[in-house]
Amino acid sequence: MSVNKVILIGNVGKDPEIRYFENDRAVANFPLATTERGFTTSSGQQIPDRTEWHNVVVWGGLAKVVESYVKKGTQIFIEGKLRTRSWDDKDGNKRYTTEVYADNIQLLGRKSDNPGSNGPSNTMEQQMPNHNSPMNQNQMPNTMGHDDILGESSDQDDLPF
Repeated sequence: MSVNKVILIGNVGKDPEIRYFENDRAVANFPLATTERGFTTSSGQQIPDRTEWHNVVVWGGLAKVVESYVKKGTQIFIEGKLRTRSWDDKDGNKRYTTEVYADNIQLLGRKSDNPGSNGPSNTMEQQMPNHNSPMNQNQMPNTMGHDDILGESSDQDDLPF
């Protein structure tokens, strides 16, 4: 048995790039920064912060949500899987990149912290499919509801904090 699962919480590094294909299928790409905080060891050695950059790819209906609500600086939670692809550069060298293919995205923080938010009068309900209906892989996952997108907490959270 094997598992390919990635969970990240970080800040979007630049506005997502969105592309549409002939069949109206969308894909969004953006960098995500995750930072491990620095610390001081017991011997007094300073260990600096360490930031890692991740290339995130989002397909289908979830990409359309990203287009509307995710901007540079937005703090998000991502669940997905790693995919590595290769190509030949202009000099004929084989190049590789590893990307996070997102299955679930949730905006974090307050509405006012997210650049894509319109504040209290956000009209997201009109733009999103009903999160209680069955979804296919071309739509956003049914784990993502109205409250999750807006970064609001729910009384149904099962988090221990």
